[in-house]
Amino acid sequence: MNDDLKDLIRVGAGAKPASLVFKHARVLDVFTCTVLEDMDVALWKDKIAGISREGYAGEREIDLAGKTLVPGLLDGHLHVESTMLTVSEFARCVVPHGTTTIIIDPHEIANVLGLDGIRYILESAKYQPLTVHVCLPSCVPATDLETAGSKLSAFDLWSFFQNKWVVGLAEMMNYPGVINGDKGVLEKIELAQSMGKRIDGHAPGLRGKPLNAYLAANVKSDHECISLEEAEEKLSRGMHIMIREGSLAQNMEDLLPLVNDRNHTRFMFVTDDRHPHTLRDHGHMDAIVRKAIRLGLAPEIAIKMASYNTAIYFKLESLGAIAPGYFADLAVVGDIKSFQVEMVFKNGEMVARDNRLLYTPPDRRDLEIRSTVNIKWLEPGDFSVPVKNGKLRVIEIIPKSLYTRELRVAPKIRGNEVVADPENDIAKIVVVDRHQARHVGVGFVRGFGLKSGAWAQTIAHDSHNVIAVGMNDTDLMKAIIRIRKIGGGIAVAENDAILEELPLPIAGLMSDKSFPEVTEAMDRLFLALQKRLGSPIGDPFMTLSFLALPVIPELKITDRGLVDVKTFRHVDRWVE
Repeated sequence: MNDDLKDLIRVGAGAKPASLVFKHARVLDVFTCTVLEDMDVALWKDKIAGISREGYAGEREIDLAGKTLVPGLLDGHLHVESTMLTVSEFARCVVPHGTTTIIIDPHEIANVLGLDGIRYILESAKYQPLTVHVCLPSCVPATDLETAGSKLSAFDLWSFFQNKWVVGLAEMMNYPGVINGDKGVLEKIELAQSMGKRIDGHAPGLRGKPLNAYLAANVKSDHECISLEEAEEKLSRGMHIMIREGSLAQNMEDLLPLVNDRNHTRFMFVTDDRHPHTLRDHGHMDAIVRKAIRLGLAPEIAIKMASYNTAIYFKLESLGAIAPGYFADLAVVGDIKSFQVEMVFKNGEMVARDNRLLYTPPDRRDLEIRSTVNIKWLEPGDFSVPVKNGKLRVIEIIPKSLYTRELRVAPKIRGNEVVADPENDIAKIVVVDRHQARHVGVGFVRGFGLKSGAWAQTIAHDSHNVIAVGMNDTDLMKAIIRIRKIGGGIAVAENDAILEELPLPIAGLMSDKSFPEVTEAMDRLFLALQKRLGSPIGDPFMTLSFLALPVIPELKITDRGLVDVKTFRHVDRWVE
């Protein structure tokens, strides 16, 4: 018999002292959504051995004096690249907030580096005080409407499904491919099914019979619901609903009224894309729990949706609850209604207290990664838009949403060219292929509120080409060229000079610097956009990054031009 298992059983029976006992704790029971009063919780090494009012003795004891013990929190869908942090720095940021497990989709880095990107994430996740599970990216590239850095087939993914940390196939964005029986898409789904893995969905606005067809392929979740009616239909068809609260896309207020005592087990919380300043200023899953409680959800259910529900969905049967045999991933809060995390335990060891890290970070592991910014030689004429008859198609930003609208406007003309129009809040937007150094897409966008200057970044979902927006071609060119010189990142320009920048040398998506250094650089970038360029919107960098995503309606832009997402085809800038 395994000695650890034998000892765990003896500790649970009270026949052996525990390695650690929490005394006089209030314990959240996620199975019944109740709080158990005045309990002792006994641990043996990394597992929970027992819970009892009769008391346990331990080699170490912590008297919680009525504070509440809750399961460590899980983020069910996260692109860690969107934080611009390495996995190690992300762990140092979120562990003090009670997050002990994340399920990540390395879709962003895979679109740039392919299999090397997935390997990088899996390797960098080792030896962290945070359990990292992976759902393999299902759509690399997301569509054939853009130039990506890689193309992954079911055959490419097969070996990764053997990895014990891989729990699913990530968001299947190509729902038309599923519905129309695309061979490559179905091969990935069938492979995941054969391995017993979850298949996550991504189907904004999909309803009726097309939804039925999509779900018939065993897609089990969606994080893209934006209306109560859409989520209600998907719930009734058997989907698990991931309620997303990212830096830009925030759907909780719209969807939470659907959650009740009868159906709450079918919901979980996710962040999807969360910028470092959001993590610093608001927190991680703990912030989502607090918001849900403020909006009227029972604290017991809110915490369960951020822990046990996620674990059960991903078949992680030893996580997300406080019960014998479960891993001792725990957080201590003074009161579940205010949900302020005071202590965090990972595998039975205290790793954070009062928002301070107590663990020694693992030694920095230098994982080699190649350069990823390769753009064509740019000429001033590459950004020009000659005048034609008719009206101009313009992308309109919808605040706090990934969706956009298509506008048709009379252009502002200078000479024989269309130019940015600050009076009507219309800027020029450019996407430059950084993978094959071939294409440049040019269009116009309304909603950034820019008065001058430009900025560029290598964060542009999903293929992460160079995307830039600005009020004149000189500053657009300056920012893009600077991006190439620093090997990827963000650069703000005005009057042909660089104001601020943040290098992101890891695939043009992630910094090799510390969390404080990244957030300080982001603060300077925000200040430059707000004070110098005049943009008043809340998160311009993330907003810009999603304007190149040709799978979320209505009008987007890639390196190959404007995309009508409703018809999945390129369209001309001009409408006669």
